[in-house]
Parts: sequence; C-alpha cells; structure tokens
Amino acid sequence: MNRGIWKRSMVLALLSTCAAAPALAQEAPADQSAAKPAAAAQPKDGPGDIIVTANRREQNLQDVSGVVQALGSDQLRKDGIVELRQLQQAVPGLSIANQEGNVEIFIRGVGSANNTELGDPGAAPHLNGTYIPRPRGLGLMFYDLERVEVNKGPQGTLYGRNALAGTLNIITAKPKFDSYSGYIQAEFGNRNSYAAEGAVNIPIASNFAIRAAGYYVNRDYGFRNVSTGAPAIGLKPAGLEENYAGRLSMLWEPTSRLTISVIGDYGKETGTGYPGANIYSAVEATGLTASDLDLRRVVYRGLQGKMTNELWGVQGKIAYDFDKVGMELTGSYRSVDFNQVNASSDGIDYPGRNLATEQYDNFSGNFWQTKSQSEVFELRVFAKKGQRFRWNLGAFYFNEDQQVGYLALADRGYCCYSGTEFTMPDVRGKSHAFYADGTYDVADRLRVLGGIRYTEESKSRYGIGGNWALTLGGANYACCLATRLGTEGFVPALLSRPNFDVSKINTPQGMAQFLIQGIASPGARDTLINQIGAIANGTNPAGNCFTRPDIDNGFVTCPTNTNGGFSYANLTIPGQQVGSAAFKYADWRLGFEYDLSTGHMVYGKVSTGHKAGGFNDSFNGSTVPETYRPEKLIVYEVGSRNTFDVMGRRAVFNLTGFYYDYKDQVFQDLTCINLDTTQTPNVCNGYSLVNRNIGASRLFGAEAEFRVALPYHFSVDVNAAYLDTRITNGEVADVRALDNSAGGKSPLISLVGNQLPLASKVNVSAHIAQWIDVGRGRFDWQVLANYRSAYYLTQFNNKDVVFLNGTRQTALQAGFPDRQPGFVTLNLGAGYQVNNVRIEAWASNLLNVQASQKELAGSALNIRFLNDARTYGARLRLTF
Repeated sequence: MNRGIWKRSMVLALLSTCAAAPALAQEAPADQSAAKPAAAAQPKDGPGDIIVTANRREQNLQDVSGVVQALGSDQLRKDGIVELRQLQQAVPGLSIANQEGNVEIFIRGVGSANNTELGDPGAAPHLNGTYIPRPRGLGLMFYDLERVEVNKGPQGTLYGRNALAGTLNIITAKPKFDSYSGYIQAEFGNRNSYAAEGAVNIPIASNFAIRAAGYYVNRDYGFRNVSTGAPAIGLKPAGLEENYAGRLSMLWEPTSRLTISVIGDYGKETGTGYPGANIYSAVEATGLTASDLDLRRVVYRGLQGKMTNELWGVQGKIAYDFDKVGMELTGSYRSVDFNQVNASSDGIDYPGRNLATEQYDNFSGNFWQTKSQSEVFELRVFAKKGQRFRWNLGAFYFNEDQQVGYLALADRGYCCYSGTEFTMPDVRGKSHAFYADGTYDVADRLRVLGGIRYTEESKSRYGIGGNWALTLGGANYACCLATRLGTEGFVPALLSRPNFDVSKINTPQGMAQFLIQGIASPGARDTLINQIGAIANGTNPAGNCFTRPDIDNGFVTCPTNTNGGFSYANLTIPGQQVGSAAFKYADWRLGFEYDLSTGHMVYGKVSTGHKAGGFNDSFNGSTVPETYRPEKLIVYEVGSRNTFDVMGRRAVFNLTGFYYDYKDQVFQDLTCINLDTTQTPNVCNGYSLVNRNIGASRLFGAEAEFRVALPYHFSVDVNAAYLDTRITNGEVADVRALDNSAGGKSPLISLVGNQLPLASKVNVSAHIAQWIDVGRGRFDWQVLANYRSAYYLTQFNNKDVVFLNGTRQTALQAGFPDRQPGFVTLNLGAGYQVNNVRIEAWASNLLNVQASQKELAGSALNIRFLNDARTYGARLRLTF
C-alpha cells in the first residue's frame, strides 16, 4: 500500500470513528467508569428497527458491524422496484445486469462476468439464506417478499462459496400461525404491461400453517424493431416477457423446541430473450458515443428471438432448541432449464443509415441451452441469544450437475465458415466446507469477533468445443462455394446429439456425419445437408455441388468432372473438451465492536473472501493454461453505527471506511490455440479467450447512511458511497485490435492504473416519503432518486487502440467507447388506502435514462446490455 492510499484510508477510518462524537457528548453517562452505559430515553418517533441476518442470526441492523442494506417488500413496491435489476436504484454500489438470461451481480466493482459453465458468480445470490449457484431466473423469485438484504464486502466465513463481493439474499414471506390473511393485487402499466400477484396464509392448527403465493407479469423492455424489409419487419423485438411463478410454504412446530419448514417454488419465463444491442457499426459510421444514440432502436433480421426458462426448487429446514444451543439442518434442490434463440440484429439504427438497403435475409444467430441441477446442504450448531459467547459451527456441502450447449452460426458468408459449438453434456461441480465463527463479550462495552472457514472444491466437464467449418471447392479448385445454415425453422441438436466422442473421428465421412448430427431440424433454406449429405452416407466423397441465387457469390462455379461434387471438401468439426480442477482455501475474519454509549458503536475488522477457480477450454497443442486459481479478497474495514435524537425523533447515522486488497484477479486474455511448430519462428494460426490469474487491484472508499423522521410525517433515508478503484497489475491482449489476418492475434495492453468496470466513484440514493390522513383513509407519496457518477464498462477504460501495425486510434474512432457518463434515475410513487383497499401509482426511471450496464467487446463487437426503460402504471391491492 503506498503512502497516499494509506493516508486516505486512515482519514476515512477516522471519519468513521469520529462520526459518533457529537452523539457521545450528548448521551455519555456522567460516570465514565460505569461498566455499562446508561440507557438513553427513546425518541418518540423515527426509523424503526430493521432486522437482518447478515451474521446468520437475527440482529438489529444497528448492531451489525458492517454495511448491510435491507429493503422491505412494501417499500420496494411503493418505490416502483418491481424487478430485480431495479434494486440497484436503491442500493449504492450495487450493479445488476442481465446477459442472455444470466443475472450478473457486482458490489463495489467486484463480481464476475463469466456466466458460462467455466465461471461462477462473484457476488453470491441466496434465497432464504440458501446459496443459488446459477442465478438465471433469479427475478422470478422477486414476489411475496419479506425483505431483500444486500451484504457488502466479502462474506467468506459465514456465507462461503463465491461471496467474494458480498451477498444478495431474497427472503420470502413466511407462514404465520395466528391469522388467516393474504392479499391480491392487479396492475397495469405502459409498454402494454400488466401483472397480478397474490398470497394467502392459512393456519391449519395452532402450530401448523401454510402460505401460497403466485405471480404473473407480461411486459417488454422497450426495444423497437426498426427493420423495414421482409421477413425482418414482422420480428418481435428482444425483451418481451411473459412470466409466471408460484410458491408454497409450510411451517410446523410439533413441539416448543422443534421447527420444520418446507418451501417449494416453480417459475417459468417465456418471451423473446435478453440479448444486447451491438453499437459498433453505429459508432464507426457516426462518431457518436452510446449516450448520443438510441440503443433501443434495433435493426433486427433473420431469427425470431425466443426464450424459455423453467425452474423449480425445494428448500427445507429443521431447527431444534437445546436451551442454550440451537441446531439447524437445511437442504435445497434446484433445477434450471434455460433455452434461448438470440434475437439477431445488424446493430442499431443511427443518423444516415439507409434501412431500405439492408440485407434482412441473414440468419446468423446464437443458440443457448443450459440445464442445472444443484443440491445444497448445511448443518449449523450455534449458541442461543443472551450468552456471553455467541458462536456458530457449521458444515456445508454443494453439488451441481450441468449440461450446457452453445451454437453460433454465420449465415450468408461468401465461403468457408459456418459456426462455433461448445456443448457439454457432463459438467460437475462440488464443494464442501467447515466453519467456525463467534462473538465474545470481553466486557460490557467491548466485543471481539472472529471466524474461519476451510473449503475444498472440484470441477470437471466433458464435451465438445470448437469450429464448424466447410471449405468447398469449385471449378478449377477455386475457393469457395457458400453454405447457408440456420434459416427459418432451424433447430440445433445441442444436448440431444447422439454422440460427443470425437476422439476417433478422422475421416471426411465421419466429420460430415458429426456435423449433420448437430442439426435436430434443418432450416427451410439451409444447404449444408444437401451439400455434404453424400459425404456422410458414402455415396459421393466429393459431396453435392450446386448453386442457388442466395448462395451464389458470383465468382465460383461447380466443377464438371467430380460426379456432381466439389473439387475438394475440407470439413472441420469441434474438438474434444475435457477439463478438471480442484482447489483448497481458507477464509477468516477478525474484528472488534465497542459501545461508546447507548446507540453508538465503533468497530473494526479484517475479513476475506474467495471466488471459485476453474479450468479453460482445451485445445490440442495449445499453450492455454489448464486451470485458473480462485480469486482472493482481503478487506480492512472500520466504522461506526449511531442512533440519536433529532427534535425528539429517532435518527440513524452510520459511516464506514474500507480498503480492499484484491489478488489473483482473473482477466480474460487471448492465447494461442493452434501453434504451428514446423515453422521457425513458430506461427500461431488461431487464438481464443481464456481465463488467467494475471490481475491485482486495490479499492478503498466509504459509505454513509442517514435515516430520520421529520415533522408532518416526513421521512428521509439517504445512502451514499464513495469508491476509488485501481488495477495494480495486469497485461492482456487488446481484443479491440484483434487481427484475423494474423490468426486472431492482438497486441498487448497494460491495465495498470485503470479503474475496475462498473465502479462509479460516487453513488447516492435518496428516499423521501410522507403520509397524510385524508378523509377516511391515508395518502402517502415517496420519491427515490439515485445518482451514479461515470464508470467504465470494460477494463480497457476508453484507452486508445494500438493495432499490430502500430496504427493508433481513439476508442471512439475504433468503435469501442466504453465510458458510461453519470446519470440520475428517478422513481415516484403514491398511494391511498382505506381500510384494506389500496390504490397505487408508480413510475420507475421516470426520466427514461438509457444506461449501459455491461459491454462485450471483441472483433467488430460492442454489445451493450441496458437498464430498464421508463415504466409507470397503477395497481389495486386488497389485503385480508
């Protein structure tokens, strides 16, 4: 740590500690030597207590030494936060994006964008405290809630697996024994959206109750199809959704000591999928940045986007009270079945683009298939409340089986290349851990805390990965005749392939058979089977040569002396993919808490977290590293939590300073996958992105929270975060300058000094609300405003692009601007309630700000994934 950073970190620490000084002077007892501070008089009104489970036990938020934000279901609904991504409008430092159906969570710039079977989340999602390994469809759980907790900073000791950045815990409403109750609600909004939600709580006996809840929504994300030619003009844009879900919860207390709970849920997402918008061609043509373009006006062509995601799960918990000791055994099974055909596009509309001249008959596209079956079990023994030493001992087990498929097709090419496939029918991951954690009262005012967790993990996969390629020669061996694949009605085989063993396929007939086996249903105008079917069945090793207007490239004709075949037919199929990795690591935390007086605590702690390591794609003869190690994060944190009196009303002010030491950071880097060692010097004929532990970063910052009630039933809640991030080590290939003529090689670029992606320096969320008695009922309104300063979308930080030949361009000139300017989002809500009937109106992202939340950069690719467009509407809610 250099001296400047150390000084700034100490300033933040001192500010955190000194924040309690005014309150201390006001409330310190006269006898400073007293063993315990005298209880202060409670203010009449103000923010109520918030109960959280950040330390795996229920605590008042003000007693937790750390930064946890908890939002109740009523507040979320009234503020217009109706889907998971909108949660970031209320939680500074939180970023949530949806790429091809996968939810990516970043907290304070830390997370993971690798959502394939090779990666894991960097911020751990949980449902009712149980780890969710694949957060596809996580938004389907966002209904009938009790609250949502965002725990910032590594939680490696208590929450373990992949809690590097922190945790997001969705806590659902539980059954109650004492009342038959529930609610139903219906809502309508702009963009042709409508939704319904309801729940009923049924007490079967004095110690047994069930709760049933359901949810339905039909909405779109605001994209528009601006294509003007057939067949693309009739395509539905990306982001259309029709989702539904249900949940059944059971709670039983057969004795005063024993509690049994079971929760089962089912959900299904359908619609047109979640691809991003490629702005590369628009930027190149206009010189405009994303902020000056309308990223929702998309030029669709070819395939109709389609997505289905079916998921279900069961959670169970058995808890027993042994007087001073409690025990919990939890178990969970979750299943995900995701399929998506990307809504294909030729980028976005832009000034000067002639949409009438576009080639809409182009079916290049991407197909995704992901299945996951996971089991999570945990046994925890803990000390009950009221003891001087409050401890947790636990054992954790995780097992996941995945089957994944991906196929990318290039249609209407002049020749040679048809697609890329990575399909893995057998992907396995296991993890088990043991942990101990506790808090000990050294004195009435002083507590020390500590914990340790030991983890072992293993991963493996088997399948295929690589290119589909056809090089079909014409007359006089001219190159090459074109191939079409993926036209109307095309369905890939992916996981339904009859064979995944390519180790012994080395003949043209075997390769042709394998390529055709990758097609479950050919497209209406596909040519591949017609061209190589004769090779596959052995009737003509030269295949079947023919031309057609849509594949006629104008300079290659069929030969006349090959029995109707090609002059040559070179076929390429994917290679065998076999990978495995195993790791062991430990996480720990140490800290203290000290009560300056009643309602005023200072604390300091050091804690660690890890994100799982893994392995890379395998290519024969390549220099790709087989595995990459787990990422590691050490955080130093100091802060204060304060409750005091403002004009006779309770107020809360909390301040925290932190410093992150981020090691073994994984960056994706280009590595040679086809090295020709017969030449001197050796020549690389192909590159691929791989994961490497080549990075390190440091982060420091501060977070503040202020909550107070004011006269006339006003309330104010402000959360602010300051974050400074710097990459301190890392050199990668610059994929923005990828040179296909050099086999896919790219120049190296240093990342040192760059900021982490998605890390705004300043992020402030302010919530103002008021209620007023009007007539027979009560009227309330609220405003949620969020300011987020500028941030970068990639690790390249808008740096110049220097090509292999030495040519230099700015990121904008090269088509890769990646800076998202600062912006403000504004949510409004209002409601009127009479007895058990409530009418509400809301607006989310009222200013209709268009912000990029993720970017994929590559050769001619600058794909943006966006925030939700403006939505507003009204709902009717009936409680009983």
